[in-house]
Amino acid sequence: MAHDVAALAEELTAMAAADHQSSVHANSDDPAEQLAWRYLTARHGDRLGEIMDEHGWPTAELVGEEAGRAAWLIAQHADRQLDIQRRALKLLQEAVSAGSASPRELAFLRDRTLVNEGRSQVYGTQIAGMKDGAPVPWPCQEPGRMDELRAEVGIEPFDEYVAKFSMA
Repeated sequence: MAHDVAALAEELTAMAAADHQSSVHANSDDPAEQLAWRYLTARHGDRLGEIMDEHGWPTAELVGEEAGRAAWLIAQHADRQLDIQRRALKLLQEAVSAGSASPRELAFLRDRTLVNEGRSQVYGTQIAGMKDGAPVPWPCQEPGRMDELRAEVGIEPFDEYVAKFSMA
């Protein structure tokens, strides 16, 4: 079993590396590059579904911290596979409740899934676009409590987050 887990950890980190390398194509003007990005994220989403069937959520205890974070990234980018995102969200929620996963990652995945469902997000982690040179979040359920809710899960205040985001 130890070999299987090591191979799984290696596979997840390789998928995240490929994702990172290809993410420049996500918003490309070239439809072929956009299509390549969609194909990659869909293939990874399908594989994450198989991994969740077999192992549940790939926690850091199971696959190591880097591979656990890779699984989260893959779920985050499974935007056109809501079934995968919803399953990942449920399993990640259980892992967070058990103390084996990050509430911060759960918050990002929850917001991403809500936005993909066409609903208002909770933590303001998902950016809809730019207005007057500043990032604008998708609508939030409780905009007045956004920073308080962010603090509860270890996310910096929105203004600090977007200042970092603007400079990138």
